[in-house]
Amino acid sequence: MVFNTGASLLDAIVLAVVSKEEEGTYGYRITQDVRGAIDVSESTLYPVLRRLQKDGCLEVYDRECGGRNRRYYKITSDGSAQLGMYRSEWMDYSRKITALFAGEEFV
Repeated sequence: MVFNTGASLLDAIVLAVVSKEEEGTYGYRITQDVRGAIDVSESTLYPVLRRLQKDGCLEVYDRECGGRNRRYYKITSDGSAQLGMYRSEWMDYSRKITALFAGEEFV
């Protein structure tokens, strides 16, 4: 993709991915789901996960899987509120950019 992905957009994408699973999801799966939308490395995503946890948007817990612990991330109520704000902002932003690309006026 030729467009840069800023920190806020990465936060929004990660929160959207994690919010799909009520019980949370693990890091590798988050990476795979995010990669379905944008090209991003694991080394980019793990700092995003840590920042979202520090900000109270995600809670983290470990679960045993195949004899090993797997770290899970679950969206919090603060994270859901933040995701709602991101969704609202994205709808407005994308509508304006789409109109601009289509040569239309936007309000």
